[in-house]
Amino acid sequence: MIARRTLLIAALLAAPAAWAKPTKAFDIRAIERRRLLPQAEALLAAKPRTIAAIPAPRSPAGPQDYYSEGDYWWPDPANPGGPYIRRDGRSNPDKFDGHRDALIAFGRTVPMLAAAWKLTREDRFAVAAMRHLAAWFVDPATRMNPDLNHAQAIIGVNQGRAIGVIDTLQIVEVARAAQCFAETGAPGYAAIRAGVEGWFAAYLDWLLTSPFGIEERDQKNNHGTCWLLQAASFAALLGREDVLTDARARLQTLIIPNQIEPDGRQPLELARTKPYAYALFNLDVLAATAWLLREGSGELIGWATPDGRSIGQAVAWMAPYIEDKTRWPLPPDIEYWDGFPVRQPSLLFAGLALGRADWLALWRRLDADPATGEVVRNFPVRQPILWLTKANSGSLSAA
Repeated sequence: MIARRTLLIAALLAAPAAWAKPTKAFDIRAIERRRLLPQAEALLAAKPRTIAAIPAPRSPAGPQDYYSEGDYWWPDPANPGGPYIRRDGRSNPDKFDGHRDALIAFGRTVPMLAAAWKLTREDRFAVAAMRHLAAWFVDPATRMNPDLNHAQAIIGVNQGRAIGVIDTLQIVEVARAAQCFAETGAPGYAAIRAGVEGWFAAYLDWLLTSPFGIEERDQKNNHGTCWLLQAASFAALLGREDVLTDARARLQTLIIPNQIEPDGRQPLELARTKPYAYALFNLDVLAATAWLLREGSGELIGWATPDGRSIGQAVAWMAPYIEDKTRWPLPPDIEYWDGFPVRQPSLLFAGLALGRADWLALWRRLDADPATGEVVRNFPVRQPILWLTKANSGSLSAA
């Protein structure tokens, strides 16, 4: 059965025109304008709020040092007051989330304003975004220090972990926004550019050289994928071609061969207690990384190992379960099962890369703006306009 499914998926990827017949124009600028502008308007008056304004009582560091606590760690009923114990997939509602929530809000606000600026060239959107960028990266009193030494700490066990590096996945699109502002000459960016890009340079150096950064880089599952997207996105902003070259090699020689099976399954994600959400999440990050590393051509999405492992194959395996979740062949996720799917960017990037009109149509039908916090956190690529160039953001065919 698996072999038959693998052959079928391979055939469909090789000849998408045979089963995805375009019927109408797919104009992403028009789609996003209708969605974005009312939301961006509502953000114009929002005041920046950085971690410096949010006390973290259990943090061992200072007010400008990011601090968060592990999601799946709970008090031990057999040892009250002792080290926390792990319950995979079950989020502890009493963990400290203040800094992460602020980072997520920042990671939603600036990209949305940047996307609105890119669509309209109205100065008010860019000017509003500059306030947030300056607060988080430039102002000495409010900026966040450029490291994650105390992320996803476990009470009674440690004061931070390498896997906490995944928390800054939330600012990948902030880097995309800054790059957009730099390339378009947005008002106000020149005055803060050195500070913003200096912050990202320092953080990228920490990602590349710190023990936590190196350990996270070498994780075999979604953590390694998320490290790669962060490094690539921040390097793209800074023009670090050396990092981008290494990232392409890592994607092709380590990530795709070790994370995707020839039939498109992602076994490391499917083994979790929330296999559906983890498979969607990792696939989105894989597709975004591949898209970015070939500057929007999509070449790396279609690229395959000699035995047929590819991101396109992984999207083909997952797409039927995005379209109809009742067909999902594994147990349902133990949390937030009803929250997914949303408008998964893997469908967009792979649809554009492989000419799959049906995937573009499915992407368009899904919820672009989920409100559940845990769903938002696992949906970090939210503003496709920031990832597309003129060559791939105009009218396209879609079913």
